[in-house]
Amino acid sequence: MNEQAKMLAGKLYTAQDPQLAEEHRRALRLTRRYNMTEEDQTEEREALMQELLGSVGEDVVIMPPFRCDYGTQIEIGDHFFANYDCLFLDVCSIKIGDHVMLGPRVCLYTAAHPLSAEVRDTGLEYGKPITIGHSVWIGGNVIVNPGVTIGNDVVIGAGSVVTRDLPDGVIAAGNPCRVLRPLTEEDRQFWRARQQEWQTD
Repeated sequence: MNEQAKMLAGKLYTAQDPQLAEEHRRALRLTRRYNMTEEDQTEEREALMQELLGSVGEDVVIMPPFRCDYGTQIEIGDHFFANYDCLFLDVCSIKIGDHVMLGPRVCLYTAAHPLSAEVRDTGLEYGKPITIGHSVWIGGNVIVNPGVTIGNDVVIGAGSVVTRDLPDGVIAAGNPCRVLRPLTEEDRQFWRARQQEWQTD
């Protein structure tokens, strides 16, 4: 099993492997080009995203600057928006559903290191995948740690550190992030009423 296969399987691996080093340089080149685009270069941005990322849905907007380790492990659904300065460490898969919004400086970390200093000092590392469901809003400066799954219809407050899975239909916040309460039918009715007001104004 080569180092890339070990990495994707969540096993210990070394990032100093020549193949992985070249994949990382490729991502650095593409993200540098993406981050240097101007605001009206939407077609160029879309082409670079298609080249960089594993898969990209329709109506995807990533505001520069954006950074990632490899890009190829990132799958993004339809109607996605990431605000400025987001960072995805994709040594394992990052799967993002439809209608997901990320505030500025959201960090998705699949990368991890051994707790044993003796092993860690050898340069070995490992990763765990991150999965984000549909219709999720993640506030600014949120960190999502390795191995976390976030359900559908979830709101995460700004500055949170998500260390464990979150179920569907909740508001969560804090460090460590915890569920504050479920999203309710009252919430939905309140915002539908605000939407109707907007439509008639």
